[in-house]
Order: sequence, then structure tokens, then C-alpha cells
Amino acid sequence: MGILDFISKQFIDVIQWTADESGVLAYRFPMSGMEIQNGAQLVVRETQKAAFFNEGKIADVFGPGTYTLNTQTLPVLTYLKNWDKFFESPFKSDVYFFDTKDQIDRKWGTTQPLTIRDKEYGPIRLRAFGNYSYAIGDVEMFWSRLVGTAERSTSEMIEGQLRGIILTAIATTLGQSSVAFIDMAANQEAFSQKLAEAIGPALRAYGIDVKSFYVQSLSLPDELQRVLDKVSSMNMLGDLNRYVQFQTAESIPIAAENPGGLAGAGAGLGAGLAIGQAMAQGFANPAAPSSQAQAAPAAPTEDPIQLLEKLGGLLAKGILTQQEFDAKKAELLSRIK
Repeated sequence: MGILDFISKQFIDVIQWTADESGVLAYRFPMSGMEIQNGAQLVVRETQKAAFFNEGKIADVFGPGTYTLNTQTLPVLTYLKNWDKFFESPFKSDVYFFDTKDQIDRKWGTTQPLTIRDKEYGPIRLRAFGNYSYAIGDVEMFWSRLVGTAERSTSEMIEGQLRGIILTAIATTLGQSSVAFIDMAANQEAFSQKLAEAIGPALRAYGIDVKSFYVQSLSLPDELQRVLDKVSSMNMLGDLNRYVQFQTAESIPIAAENPGGLAGAGAGLGAGLAIGQAMAQGFANPAAPSSQAQAAPAAPTEDPIQLLEKLGGLLAKGILTQQEFDAKKAELLSRIK
């Protein structure tokens, strides 16, 4: 390498960031052993910003465009350096480029359920998941809080920090909310907007602007969800007697597949109805004498023709075999005679 080649490599004529590296948010231009030539070109592309630093402090910031570096284009740096030669000699400065485009489809989610006090169900544990997008808004704040002296900063490097900020804001918002869990799940768009407003100031303190925020799923842990499902089922059924009838009807297909077939189902049906009626009466009249509580009413006797019609329906659905149907049919017809 000749002396002229060596000298030419020590001065920078063009400063730009051309690498399209996915996920890189901040990039420090390599300046080791080199100085910026007076009149050098600074090229800042769309969705980029460039910042010059002096002794660890940000001086001048440039948006998209092409600039010739001199005392006019670097007023703050010129003042800090206090050049007496009006940029006649090369100078040293750290230069960072920042990617300001939207970082989309970033995931967030609760690693552990958040405990909140629901106005309908009391203390519950809630899980939430979704996605969001953000962009660098304040390069000075972003650099000082998340980049520092690093040569580059990526979205993966700050992902944990951002997730922690988001989950803290969500926990605080949910803890102070008077909206029931059912209403949150039914109005996820409005709930997403509310959370975005709560998270915005927290991320802005790091120089980041929230561009979008979506709640895609709100759920309870499995054991709590099962309890909620049972409560919902009871509310839909209305009373205990109807609940028992519903449970018994669902058990008929299972009983038909077991030894005893319809006979087992019929016995279960009669016993279930009797127990359900006794419990329903007990709840309706808790002060009734114990002798009345012990006297459970007998299972109601149904008309043989109606039973025969029901059996025909079970046969059509494949719950009863033809042999079982014929046997029961003969029994019912003998009652009519």
C-alpha cells in the first residue's frame, strides 16, 4: 500500500448508511483512525436520521437529504469545537444513524397471569396477548436511554425492556379499571385504545412513539375459565331442576353405549329428575320440616305413546339399536292393552 493510498483512507468524504439490516435501529458509522474531511457529503435516506456527537453529547441532527458539511450545516458542533480555521482541517466526531420507520408486528404477552380485582367475580388472574408497532421519535432520548456507546442497537436487544414497560403499564391500568372482564373481552378495540394511551407516555420516555397497539386475546387460566363456564351454564338454565334435566339428557348417548343400554339411561333419568326436584324444592323452601325434605316425590309417569315417540327418535339418531327399540316397544304396547 502506497503512502497516498494510506492517506486517502484516513479522511472520510461520504458518510452514509446503506446496509439494509432488518431490525437494526441505531448504527454508529465506523470512525476508528479516520477524520471527516471538510466539505464531506452526508447522505441521509428516507426513514433515517443522522446525529453528530461531541464528547458523548449529541450536537446536530439531520433528517433525510444530502448535506455538505461545513460551519453552516454543523452550527452546534462548530460552536462546541470552537474551530479557529473555519473547518479548513479535518475533524473527528461520532456519527450515528437511526432507522425511523415503523417496527411492525412486535409481540407482547403476559408471561404470568396478572391478578386484578374484577367488579363481578372478585380477585381473578388475567392473561392477555397482542401485537404493536413503534418508531423512534426522539433520537437523542433513544440514544441516551437505550443505545449509549454500543456500535449498534437492534429491536431484539430492546425487546425485553419494551415488554417490561408494556406489562407494567397494563397491570397498572387493569388494576385501576372498573370494567368487568366480560366487558373487556367484548370491547377489545376500545380496550386496546385505552391501553395504548397508558403505554404511550412510558415508551415516549425512551424516545419511542407507539404507532399501533392491539389486544388480540383476553383469557382466564384454565381452572378459572371452567368455573366461569359453569356459572354461565347455570345462568342460562335458570334453575337447578332444569340443570339436572340438561345433564341427564346429555348422559343418554353415553349410557346407551354401556351395558344395560336404555334401561340404565332410564334409571338415571328417573333418579336424576327425582333428585333435581328434591333439591329445587329444598332451595325454594329452606324452612320446610325435615320430614317433608325426606319425602322425595316419585318420578312422574309418562304416557306410553309419548315414550314410544321418544324411543323412535332415539332409534333414528342411532342411540338405540333396533333390538332394544323392539323390546321396549313391546313392553309399552302391553301397557296399553
